[in-house]
Amino acid sequence: MSRDIGMTTTIETPFPAARYRDVVEDRDFPTVRDYARRTGRAAAGCYPVYGPFELVRAAGLLPVGLFGGGNRIEIAHADSRFQSFICSIVKSTMELGFQEKLGPFKALLFESICDPARNLASVMSRNFADQKSVYVHLPQNMTSPAAVDYLASEYRRVLAELCAVTGATVTADDLRANLRSYNAMRAALRDLYAFRGRRPESLLTGELYTLTRLATLMDPDEVTPILRESLAAANEREDRPKDRIRVVLIGAFCEQPPLELVESIEESGCYIVDDDFMLGWRLFRRDVPLDGDPFVALARAYLDDSLHLSTKHDLRVPRAKAIVESARALKADAAICLIAKFCEPGLFDYALYRKAFDENAIPHLYLEFEEKMWLYEKIRTEVETFVESMLFR
Repeated sequence: MSRDIGMTTTIETPFPAARYRDVVEDRDFPTVRDYARRTGRAAAGCYPVYGPFELVRAAGLLPVGLFGGGNRIEIAHADSRFQSFICSIVKSTMELGFQEKLGPFKALLFESICDPARNLASVMSRNFADQKSVYVHLPQNMTSPAAVDYLASEYRRVLAELCAVTGATVTADDLRANLRSYNAMRAALRDLYAFRGRRPESLLTGELYTLTRLATLMDPDEVTPILRESLAAANEREDRPKDRIRVVLIGAFCEQPPLELVESIEESGCYIVDDDFMLGWRLFRRDVPLDGDPFVALARAYLDDSLHLSTKHDLRVPRAKAIVESARALKADAAICLIAKFCEPGLFDYALYRKAFDENAIPHLYLEFEEKMWLYEKIRTEVETFVESMLFR
């Protein structure tokens, strides 16, 4: 915020997130096309939820979040390639290809997160042969003593496939340099999330969502200063807390809700103090170590030092327990389960969440969304009713 020292004039400097709202909603990927013009480097689309972004960048490609078409793309071709009862992000991601929106992408990365994601990888490969589809087989048994070696080996294979596309030769020092860049970006996102948890009145989730989405669309060295600038700007704000309840929001880890829906939930009387939006770009709790084998370090970080995730089958830490602990640590009054329609991992987990919330006396609200939503009155009414029941009980 900047102020004129003159008589009465006060000039408000827009919060950094406001500058990028249209950018993150644009499915023509303007930041990616600009990066390609400046650097001559192509991009790789990384389908949610998680991908080894450091390996992609080391191979000479810009890792870019591929979160479907949102409510900006009309599906005209993809419906005929899939059954009707799957999440809309699968169809809209493919529709981006049919509408020639994926031109900047030389490769596409998919992970073993659910059956529709597995199917999408092969369907995209058949329909868009010019773009290399790379499938990352993430471990399903986190307790196996072979899990680290398996995942490190898988990362080596993925890097080799990407290098075959770009012709790059990657050394261990190259990988460490990329680990360092992504460590810095993730640290900046962690700081923003921690600040929002402390002072949600000074950093609204709509703003944080925009900044996190921007991080999925830019080079980490270029977006990290923007994230740091945003934290400094938020820290200068002097907003007073409103009469709202503090909630943790879970369930939107893959398909992303419309930004307007996120803002509508907050405007209905909530301060969102934790969420799982775009979790793959901020998955690790701490920096990935730079010493030793970088493949092993990255594998250990995913297995042992990553946040709760519905598509990560880790029986060592019950998923519901992690959510309850987060709610308590952030002094949340309630939880909102915002789950994409037809999302099997999210719906399966909701049964566990509901039981844990009831056992720990945490009020919760279940909501369902689709990325192509345009009208939010029904959800807004449900949230307002829930908030009023909390404030006036």
